[in-house]
Amino acid sequence: MIYTNVTRMKSFFILGFPGLSPQYYGPVSALLFSLYLSIAIGNFFILAFVFCEKSLQKPTYLVFCHLALNDLTFGTLTLPKIISKYWFGDSFISFHACFSQMFFVHYLGSVTSFMLLVMALDRFIAICIPLRYPVLITNNTISVLCGVAWFIPLPLMVGVVLHALTLPYCKSNIIAQCYCDHISITSQACGKDVIVVQVTALGLAMFSLMVPLGFIVFSYLFIIVAVMRISSSEGRTKSLSTCMPQLIITFLFYMPRCFVYLANNVGFTFSVPVRIVVVMLYSLLPAAFNPIIYCFKTKDIKENLKKKLFIRRINISTKT
Repeated sequence: MIYTNVTRMKSFFILGFPGLSPQYYGPVSALLFSLYLSIAIGNFFILAFVFCEKSLQKPTYLVFCHLALNDLTFGTLTLPKIISKYWFGDSFISFHACFSQMFFVHYLGSVTSFMLLVMALDRFIAICIPLRYPVLITNNTISVLCGVAWFIPLPLMVGVVLHALTLPYCKSNIIAQCYCDHISITSQACGKDVIVVQVTALGLAMFSLMVPLGFIVFSYLFIIVAVMRISSSEGRTKSLSTCMPQLIITFLFYMPRCFVYLANNVGFTFSVPVRIVVVMLYSLLPAAFNPIIYCFKTKDIKENLKKKLFIRRINISTKT
């Protein structure tokens, strides 16, 4: 039975993609599993490659590693449950496990936002005050900044989860999503405090997303001004090329979220199936694409990969 009373609430039912015919369970789960594999393999590869390649252990690539760890963790905590639903019919998740998943979903999303701010700061100093870059941005400095990015959302998201736990849950236990998130869970709560909890969580989410975004926008505006002052076109191209991976990653993370937020505020509402698909796309696709962006849009990583592949090819041809 899916519906339950607050005194009997032991678990939640993950709805997944509503209206999906059972004949598509196999292909959808295979697609989700492939997405998870690409996230896991791609981000683990970045972590291992930077760890093993001493020449890549620089501030910029350390930030990439923190983002890769964040993406790997997010995919691991969200995708296996929905894959299990379509493979094994395991649609239920325990009450506390659902709240734990909700915490990590919002916490890791906020960490990404602050990590992108660290990335923008790195590029701002590299391009706007390049002579001070080796002094200001060291591996130790970046490690501290990334540590701060991991820490700031922690008390905020703990507060959000504890606040939601105080609510009585007496409606449906259906989670209209592929994983547990705040709005899906608190929508099943009753009482006059529900709106207060949801508005408070929204405010903290906006702080975690929009405050870093504001600094990121200003950083890249200053970067554009600094690049335009470079006399040679070659110098301008080279400076901008060092920012391209960061800009693409930032765009993939923020633009879908801003679009959904603005659409909701101008009165355009998504149907439940569309909202679920949109949230899944903007939550998980960047985690799959980021390693590809690191490899093909970052000169040092691309050159090191070519060198490794070239050496391996020589060794194979020598043996044969």
